[in-house]
Amino acid sequence: MTAKTLMVMGTHSNAGKSLLVTALCRIFARRGLRVAPFKAQNMALNAGVTPAGDEIGRATIAQAEAAGIAPHVDMNPVLLKPESDGRSQIVLDGKPYGHLHAENWHSIKPLLWRHVTAALDRLRARTDLVIIEGAGSPAEINLKAGDIVNMRVAQYAGSPVLLVGDIDRGGVFAALVGTMVLLEPAERALVKAFVINKFRGDIRLLGDGLAMLQARAFDTPTLGVLPFLPNIGIAAEDSVMLDETAAHTAKNTVEIAVIRLPHISNFDDFDPLAAEADVSVRYVSSAADWGNPAAVILPGTKTTLADLVWLQKTGLAEKIRRFAARGGNVAGICGGYQMLGETIADPHGAEAAPGAVMAGLSLLPLKTVFGGDKCTVQVTGKLVAPAEPFAAVRNIPIHGYEIHMGRSETTADGAQPLCAIGVEEHPDGLISADGRVWGTYLHGIFENDAFRHAWLRGLGWRGDARTFDRNRSYDRLADHVAAHLDMAFLQKIINGEV
Repeated sequence: MTAKTLMVMGTHSNAGKSLLVTALCRIFARRGLRVAPFKAQNMALNAGVTPAGDEIGRATIAQAEAAGIAPHVDMNPVLLKPESDGRSQIVLDGKPYGHLHAENWHSIKPLLWRHVTAALDRLRARTDLVIIEGAGSPAEINLKAGDIVNMRVAQYAGSPVLLVGDIDRGGVFAALVGTMVLLEPAERALVKAFVINKFRGDIRLLGDGLAMLQARAFDTPTLGVLPFLPNIGIAAEDSVMLDETAAHTAKNTVEIAVIRLPHISNFDDFDPLAAEADVSVRYVSSAADWGNPAAVILPGTKTTLADLVWLQKTGLAEKIRRFAARGGNVAGICGGYQMLGETIADPHGAEAAPGAVMAGLSLLPLKTVFGGDKCTVQVTGKLVAPAEPFAAVRNIPIHGYEIHMGRSETTADGAQPLCAIGVEEHPDGLISADGRVWGTYLHGIFENDAFRHAWLRGLGWRGDARTFDRNRSYDRLADHVAAHLDMAFLQKIINGEV
């Protein structure tokens, strides 16, 4: 039996497609259905690792978690990771495939489409319902010839479509009507309802707007209006959402500055920190934004060397060095960990000219060399750092995942690793003797409650020790969406009765 499908598209990027898919996965999973997310092609730097070691988009992993199932590469067969203007790394079926230049898109599209349809067919064969997510807008008429993620997928699956518009940006009626006008008649027929997202204030302010919208948009009804939901705490697809979250923590007490690198990745690593009471997570993109943080974090990045150059040009590299020299707390995750070391070498030209060697911040005795196979793995281990603030929780279990190309090793005898990974207990990360500077390859390390709380207390935090559980966020989002959508009408849409 082939699963039913429902597709969610948007009038533009960041309209709320990913979160709506997440909510619907949770809603229908709670009804007992075998439901799975699907996104044919994801362009994002926020990626994660499946249990099988395949790399897919983090937003898709969150959707699978919301559905109560393990993430699988069939849910996101094509992942494009931007490296520069016009060039992206292709991750195909969870593994690095090569590099794509914009001018070569049409030549590779037939190959990617075969993988997309095969993955969707396999997913539908083992589920009851597949919630499909589009990308950007389906009405980009200059790009439709290369479409493998929007209306072409909906037509292949014969899927009904919900079209989401973001009223918070303004112009939502024009965006919805304009999208419908630009679609071909056969595509337009698949759009069964609109969802208006991120509404603030009294819904009565819409007046007759929804009826007027339906009259002008080919008699397409509105399934519901979703009020703005702050501090959702769910992995997002790209860094656009950082602009929306930056203003919500001004009154909190312990301030953590995350450097907003140009190619920042896996920024949901810091959701557990932001979820704590009396903790402020602020994203810093210039020396003028530095403020007075208790700690600074260098996050993951897709292009470590290019972002290290940016760090130096902006003056943030020197800010971080001086901050550490004054006893400030500095942490690095993945690419940020590599930057904390002494040198980064690129002998084969993975990111720069072959043979390039760049100086790091020299805050940890570490050297990194790019090369070899890409490491994509979920890991478990234990915390072995002997220094404060972790001494009291030494040997606690640690879990996370790795996505990186470089291999790092210490340049100093007796340097202290942060963690020991796997049954062989191979070292990961480093920590300074005073415990103020540390780094690790482990994404998701702050989801380890005891680790997170120990580090925060070392910063002077005195908050309650709460567990971090994304399931609470999934339930909150699902409850919110179910309360504001016409779920009976949505079921008719899925059943093909509309």
